[in-house]
Amino acid sequence: MLGKDLLGIKQLTAEEISGILDLAGEMKKVVLSEDKKLDTLKGLSVVTLFYENSTRTRLSFELASKYMSSSSANITASGSSVQKGESLLDTGHTIDRMGTDVIIMRHQCSGAAAFLAKNVKASVINAGDGMNEHPTQALLDALTIKEHKGGFKGLKAAIIGDVLHSRVARSNLYLLQKMGAEVCLAGPATLMPKDIERFGVKTYNNVDKAVEGADVIINLRIQLERQKSALFPTVREYSSVFGLNERRLALAAPDALVMHPGPVNRGVEMNSAVIDCGQSFIDEQVTNGVSVRMAVLDLLTRGKRNAVN
Repeated sequence: MLGKDLLGIKQLTAEEISGILDLAGEMKKVVLSEDKKLDTLKGLSVVTLFYENSTRTRLSFELASKYMSSSSANITASGSSVQKGESLLDTGHTIDRMGTDVIIMRHQCSGAAAFLAKNVKASVINAGDGMNEHPTQALLDALTIKEHKGGFKGLKAAIIGDVLHSRVARSNLYLLQKMGAEVCLAGPATLMPKDIERFGVKTYNNVDKAVEGADVIINLRIQLERQKSALFPTVREYSSVFGLNERRLALAAPDALVMHPGPVNRGVEMNSAVIDCGQSFIDEQVTNGVSVRMAVLDLLTRGKRNAVN
């Protein structure tokens, strides 16, 4: 269904997205059960290759593969031959020649996952490439929305924060538009891509206007590690002007979902009262991350498993 690799939401059709979400819903039953074990990937090997730090994405992929009975291993750039100067191409060839079936990679450069996919036999899953895409994050966000809203058509989704540096924003924008939702963006002008109009979305530098009547609010982390210059005066001022608080949340629909890809900078993107309120689904997003990644691993390996059988 997905072909050899999952490199971005941009490559998927609405039907493919729906198929992934349906299967992820079934996988969630396994994640929430006492017996978290399937034989789906028995005999296959999965390697996580992370050039950037991660807690949620990396751990959820590792657990997803183990829940499905794969042989799994993980590599970090800091503890590998990358520190000795090995190129991504040579690292990929090395992992490939060890009989690896799936490589899950996070890399600081946009396009790195696509480059690796062209040069290895293993299936490649993009776990975040630079400022380009983070497809499984958008899919887990979509599963969360689908479970609580029933669908996407007619929904208003507000994505707030550091859109310029956010691969999460791009993947969510692609997905939500494909599924029929209305998307608007809000944040400082310095953190908004200059060509954002080409996506056909409304943009605001006033968060109040963006969240007014919104059914879904996705807050983005301020990515200070990607910013090469001061793009807003202070963190305190950012929180005051663009942070989500109780007053701003009250402008949204009464049953609006509050979401965040994590990790959350408490008191910056949103305050603790919002993070811990009944409309916050940040913890559920984490659970759905394992479910979605199980579904993606299943779908990407079906061809190989069928060929063996």
